[in-house]
Amino acid sequence: MRPVIPYVTAALLFGLGAYGVLRRRNAVLVLMAVELMLNAVNLILVTADTTVRAALPNGGQVFALFVIVLAAAEVGVGLAIVLQLYRLRATVAVDEVPLAEPPAAVRAEVPAAVGGPADPRDADGREAR
Repeated sequence: MRPVIPYVTAALLFGLGAYGVLRRRNAVLVLMAVELMLNAVNLILVTADTTVRAALPNGGQVFALFVIVLAAAEVGVGLAIVLQLYRLRATVAVDEVPLAEPPAAVRAEVPAAVGGPADPRDADGREAR
């Protein structure tokens, strides 16, 4: 097998994923583009493992397995963030998310230690002195 073909394919996949991350406005599509980039890295790792037999046997395949596990965790956390964003803003457009201040509903629920309104009662419900 010629190693040039998988390397070029991985470069094209990674470039397509980078374009998707930079160009897309929908958060779900951005996550899909990140997954495409991670799959390109997996292709490079497995191809390098099959073409270059180093001191570590099956090292590229082991690293590819770790990347797959990290990608699964990234999807879980990313989709949780996207769902919370949709619940708060009713949109998943990345460019419409204000990063400077939280929404009014969240601002009212922020505790005093974080900078919200101070509660005159302590943990037992009695008035603080």
